[in-house]
Amino acid sequence: MKKSILLTIDVEDWFQVENFKQWISFSSWGTREVRVEQNTHRILDLFDSFKEQQIHATFFVLGWIAQRFPDLVKEIDKRGHEVASHGYNHILCSLESNEKLKNDLTDSKKLLEDITGSPIHGYRAPNFSISTETLKVIEECGYLYDSSFNSFSMNKRYGSLDLCQNCKKGIVYQISNSFFEIPISNLSLRYLKTDLPWGGGGYFRLYPLSLFKKGIQSILQNEEAYLFYMHPWEVDPEQPKVDEASFFYKFRHYMNLDKTEIRLKKLISDFRNQEFITCREIIKNKTSL
Repeated sequence: MKKSILLTIDVEDWFQVENFKQWISFSSWGTREVRVEQNTHRILDLFDSFKEQQIHATFFVLGWIAQRFPDLVKEIDKRGHEVASHGYNHILCSLESNEKLKNDLTDSKKLLEDITGSPIHGYRAPNFSISTETLKVIEECGYLYDSSFNSFSMNKRYGSLDLCQNCKKGIVYQISNSFFEIPISNLSLRYLKTDLPWGGGGYFRLYPLSLFKKGIQSILQNEEAYLFYMHPWEVDPEQPKVDEASFFYKFRHYMNLDKTEIRLKKLISDFRNQEFITCREIIKNKTSL
């Protein structure tokens, strides 16, 4: 039986990542070399290179990017992928008041809807900074789903949710009659009562590809779908270097950037017998919405 793989792309640029914020101020963003457009096109072209299989992915686009590159948003939509929101200025939800968070959520949603001419259904919080309270605000702002919960507990920027009381349909949790959570896929070690980070990003670049694929296979043995995430800057080894950053953050950011594109193509090829669908599609498949 075919299972589903959800490829999700957080569309932000190299100078907008949380690990570099203490060295790169928001006020300097406008002076930085913008590389997100070319890098997103590389990913789009990679998906299109699979002629015998349709690859549908979800692109969580930062409002700051969408405002400056509306044609990029249109191109994502034109190529058959889902456009969703990654907020406006990549501020952690945990650092915003409810009022400012509502403005961020509604402004980014409206901007993307104006560009695409279609409803925007999904949201992903910067650095997975989700909480039960934040989830309520996201629903109030008219989103159909959130995809921000990362169960890996050792990253303190990640938020937390208790989904035990919610109805689970595959990997989708029903929060209310018309609102859902689609968590990042991690590898559960039940005997240790912990989860290993297996959803993508830096972990996709850190683990050997053969091991990473085995982890996905293990997840798919227990679940009907697997959700993967990455960023356009992760296929760009030529991006500017933030030399003043700490060794730890530079290691996390620059590790194996030259291998990511090849690994992604191999990953899709090796799981070609599965279906690659969007977050909106998996909710539609699991519900009547």
